[in-house]
Amino acid sequence: MSKRFFLQATAALAAMVVMGSAQAQNTPIKFQLDWRFEGPAALFLTPVAKGYFKDAKLDVTVDAGNGSGGAVTRVASGSYDIGFADLAALMEFHANNPDVPNKPVAVMMVYNNTPASVMALKKTGIKTPADLTGKKLGAPVFDAGRRAFPIFAKANGIGNVAWTAMDPPLRETMLVRGDVDAITGFTFTSLLNIEARGVKAEDVTVLQYPDFGVKLYGNAIIASPKLLKENPAAVKAFLQAFTKGAKDVIADPAAAINDVKARDGIINTELETRRLKLAIDTVINSADARAEGFGQIRGPRLSLMASQVSDAFNTKSRVNPDAIWNGSFLPTAKELDILPKPKK
Repeated sequence: MSKRFFLQATAALAAMVVMGSAQAQNTPIKFQLDWRFEGPAALFLTPVAKGYFKDAKLDVTVDAGNGSGGAVTRVASGSYDIGFADLAALMEFHANNPDVPNKPVAVMMVYNNTPASVMALKKTGIKTPADLTGKKLGAPVFDAGRRAFPIFAKANGIGNVAWTAMDPPLRETMLVRGDVDAITGFTFTSLLNIEARGVKAEDVTVLQYPDFGVKLYGNAIIASPKLLKENPAAVKAFLQAFTKGAKDVIADPAAAINDVKARDGIINTELETRRLKLAIDTVINSADARAEGFGQIRGPRLSLMASQVSDAFNTKSRVNPDAIWNGSFLPTAKELDILPKPKK
């Protein structure tokens, strides 16, 4: 072995040791999305792609999900450290599992308003919430809008409705076929899925819950109490890096979709860009979000939601709002100031 080769091999080995030691310093974080790799997933995939989590000494892996309920239970089980889930689903888990030791806690609000809405084809004659009385509604049994429908119905004086359950891929198809009169779902999911089935947006009535007296919070970042206790610095670092990435996504949704495409090459780029923009406009950069501040909540509103969810979901025990939320890991107000001013 020549001296030159020996020196090169030694240098390469030393570089590998340094790289390995740098990687070892990064805290591994398993993150569970609420749904598939669609437009809104860019909020978490962009900070991964841009290295923001790595810069924060975190090794974050993002996995697709199959609903908020699943995200909550997976974080509770310890198989995931942090997740993204509808706050109502988290409240329900807390109230129905009072003795479970590792109940996840919301640490940052992302969807300040629930994305839930009722959607109907205009040809049905449904124009207002009151028109839903006596109609046939459809949604998966775990759908957030269906679960919260009693709150929407109470706020708008809606009488009895008949529910039809189906798997998520069939929801919009059954609406378009006329099997049901209306559906519940996330606006930015179902509206675009209806369009994909040949119906123009102007031919759809969209009754968004926040527009009709329902001020439920939507999706929040949730974390395992074990992680909060054992590595609070990692949680703070995660939220800072996420906020930095979210600012980029809000500023340029079209570019952020490339990060989603990198994870799921078969997505429709144009469709998912529209979905992401719709999510930003309706639940992330909403009037309520700008009033309360990105990532944050207001105590009275959280308490009202806890009471409403307890009643609507008929939980085993009453939801304790103080056990649901911990805002002490949030970035500074200056760092959270990422929402653009509304266009005039």
